[in-house]
Amino acid sequence: MTVRRPTLGQLKSVADSLSFDLSDEDLSFYLEEMQGALDLYDVVDALPDHLPKVKYPRTPGYRPGVDEDPLNAWYVKTEIKGATRGKLAGKTVAIKDNVAVAGVQMMNGASTLEGYMPDVDATVVARLLDAGATILGKAQCEYFCLSGGSHTGAQGPVRNPHNTNHSAAGSSSGSAALVANGEVDMAIGGDQGGSIRTPASYCGIVGLKPTWGLVPYTGAMPIELTIDHLGPMTRTVADNALMLEVIAGPDGLDPRQTALVKAQRYTRALGQSCAGLKIGVLKEGFGHPNSEPDVDQSVRDAANRFRDLGAEVEEVSVPMHHAGPAIWLVVAFEGATEQLMKGNGHGFNWKGLYVTSMIDAHSAWRQRADELPDSVKQTMLTGEWMIRTGRGRYYAKAQNLTRKLRAHYDAALASYDIILMPTTPMKAPPLPGRDSPRSLALRRATENMANTFPFDLTSHPAISIPCGFSDRLPVGMMLVGRHFDEMTLYRAAHAFEQSAGVRCD
Repeated sequence: MTVRRPTLGQLKSVADSLSFDLSDEDLSFYLEEMQGALDLYDVVDALPDHLPKVKYPRTPGYRPGVDEDPLNAWYVKTEIKGATRGKLAGKTVAIKDNVAVAGVQMMNGASTLEGYMPDVDATVVARLLDAGATILGKAQCEYFCLSGGSHTGAQGPVRNPHNTNHSAAGSSSGSAALVANGEVDMAIGGDQGGSIRTPASYCGIVGLKPTWGLVPYTGAMPIELTIDHLGPMTRTVADNALMLEVIAGPDGLDPRQTALVKAQRYTRALGQSCAGLKIGVLKEGFGHPNSEPDVDQSVRDAANRFRDLGAEVEEVSVPMHHAGPAIWLVVAFEGATEQLMKGNGHGFNWKGLYVTSMIDAHSAWRQRADELPDSVKQTMLTGEWMIRTGRGRYYAKAQNLTRKLRAHYDAALASYDIILMPTTPMKAPPLPGRDSPRSLALRRATENMANTFPFDLTSHPAISIPCGFSDRLPVGMMLVGRHFDEMTLYRAAHAFEQSAGVRCD
């Protein structure tokens, strides 16, 4: 097979798109001179791709019916048994459907990707299986993961197990619902703006966004290189720490992972006292325009419980926290437009594993762009307009401001071991109905992330744990720590969980 050669007319179209004003003589010259370079493309095309080997037998699985999937949380059910022994032997796992499992369909919540069959296991999948876990299938997620609600996926809304008329949040909606409903012990989630922590909050489970780079993103469909995270979602803090032990650490394939990345025995943090910990209750994390008073009060009561456990608890102020969502929006909207959409998921200019089959499959969105939901179209229209008019300067400025935001949190964390706030300003709201205004469905996609957005930018680890119930819906509390200090987060979270007895079940 040889790569396609352009005609003179096709080359003229390329030149026009690049703002080149070329004569027919110019075009003929370049067409002839390109042939040597295209011959070298033929060489690369003929070489076999270099992909990780797949272990453990599996079947493609099946799409379950409503009787087997009342929350619409599964995309595909299957069973892949891992090693006979390991830290996760006997544990069942769901994999968010933006993460590749070889031989099992993946659609990342998107009609345009439906039918894609990955040819590799993501690193986290391979590590779970090597540790003895049994994968029971792929969990539904939001369309291209670009929503904090649970209503944009092409297969319909994922329902909250505590009230099926309410949102499960997103984009790791299915992962959270399946864990909360007891259908699996644990799940892999993804987090670019809060997509592990917000569904953990709404569904009443434990969800950790690790330090950026601690868990390899290899084999997951990217959104934006600088904010992509994978992490564990579980019913208990103990299982969360155990799962992180298995999936954390360098894999040699993810350029997010620097020499600083070292996995630890996170389960050693369990059972330790909170005595001596200093916890700062973030003033700016409360009282958002859409904050619900019962949520704010539940989290303040939980902070006081830490005081009863021997921690030193004080209010801390980081005024720049309020700018975090604006900075995040610029990075995410322009970055996702370039990498996720125009770059066919992977984009350019980074070293790591490129899943070429995923690039090929995702590129088909251009022929079916009208199927994209409002949440994706709004991201792309805003991102592309600002890229064209701003020439990339706003993205660049937002990344510069991210360093400043990070420094402000680091200054607070120099005085406190943990910063505490509500995970989401509200409890799970009702799912938008078919007759709901489009504006409501769009608002539901981002309204719950004011406190989670900033820490995807700044790379700090953050864990959401249930801290109460109101109106029969869970309330989530978020603990934020220093970079690569997940141990302290687990120490505090486990002590709180054991004393409070607040669980999703």
